[in-house]
Amino acid sequence: MTAVSRTVTIASSHGLHARPAKMFAEAAKNSGQSVTIAKGDGSPVNAASILGVISLGANSGDVVTLSVEGDGAEATLEQLTAMLETDTDAE
Repeated sequence: MTAVSRTVTIASSHGLHARPAKMFAEAAKNSGQSVTIAKGDGSPVNAASILGVISLGANSGDVVTLSVEGDGAEATLEQLTAMLETDTDAE
């Protein structure tokens, strides 16, 4: 089984609050893979859990680590990274 990780800087000007957290968690869930996200040295949380993602308290400019396990993990990692690197509050 493939497992990949990447460090990503949160671009959203208001951080991972309700709307971007929901979009991110839904994308993680829909990938069908095991996806976790961790802020700094904190414990990783299930990225498919909206509450888990919000509980990180990730703000704009914070660095998080995304990890994806499963077939096609690299493609999922690319998609989720792009979401975090986009300021959805600016749209």
